[in-house]
Amino acid sequence: MTFELPELPYAKDALEPYISENTMEFHYGKHHKAYVDNLNNLVKDTEFENMSLEDIIKATVGRPEFTGIFNNAAQAWNHAFFWNSMVPDGGQEPKGELKDRIERDFGSYDKFKEDFKNAAVSQFGSGWAWLVEGKDGKLQVIKTSNADTPLAHGLTPIVTCDVWEHAYYLDYQNRRADFVSAFLDHLVKF
Repeated sequence: MTFELPELPYAKDALEPYISENTMEFHYGKHHKAYVDNLNNLVKDTEFENMSLEDIIKATVGRPEFTGIFNNAAQAWNHAFFWNSMVPDGGQEPKGELKDRIERDFGSYDKFKEDFKNAAVSQFGSGWAWLVEGKDGKLQVIKTSNADTPLAHGLTPIVTCDVWEHAYYLDYQNRRADFVSAFLDHLVKF
């Protein structure tokens, strides 16, 4: 199996002014593509060659001899999930069951947003902020470093924000908090 860079669910300029087409060219067109290309090279002629991304992640997590494969598979998966966590004119509160679950587990949507932003902004170095469903069925906000992903820990991702510098530096420089606010207020898709 050869992995391919998935199509974006919107045009590269569709998230402007919050994420520029220039950022998308680099983030999607260079960074995400590099993870996919690297993964294809790393799994060629290995036991992982015909596995799905999810299966590769689960089979390589915590195994130092497969760190490169894990990192590239997880980053390819995380980025595809990130693109689908956003929509032009997003940022609306969830409705229905998800809204009820957020209110149950966080107390309010505003408290969820506060927790999510705190996780994203306090992530030291590169990583991700996530809304996930835990093994107990409760929603929680977590942060992961580098390529780590909730899939590797038996958690179910619902939405994510990429807080690697390549996700925001061209548009926001070192203002990660402004990027995360723009994500939550204008882009997030539930």
